Amino acid sequence: MAWIETIDEESAQGRLQELYGRMTEPWGGVDNILKIHSLNPASLRGHFDLYKVLMRGRSPLSRAQREMIAVVVSSINQCHY
Repeated sequence: MAWIETIDEESAQGRLQELYGRMTEPWGGVDNILKIHSLNPASLRGHFDLYKVLMRGRSPLSRAQREMIAVVVSSINQCHY
C-alpha cells in the first residue's frame, strides 16, 4: 500500500479547512480518497468536482447503479476505500 502524506481535518487551515468543511461526510470526517489531495487544495477541489459530476450528475444510470460499479471496480483493484 502506498503512503501519502495528508493533512487531517483538525490540522487543516485556510482554503483546505474550507474545502474539508464542504466535504465532511455524515460520519464526521473527510474520505481518505479526498485527503490524499490535502497538500494541493486545487487538486482536491478538482477531484471532488469530478466525483460530483460522475456520481450525482445527469446520467441514464441511477446513483445506486453508479455506486455498485464503483464497488466492483474497487474490489477488482483490491482497493478498500
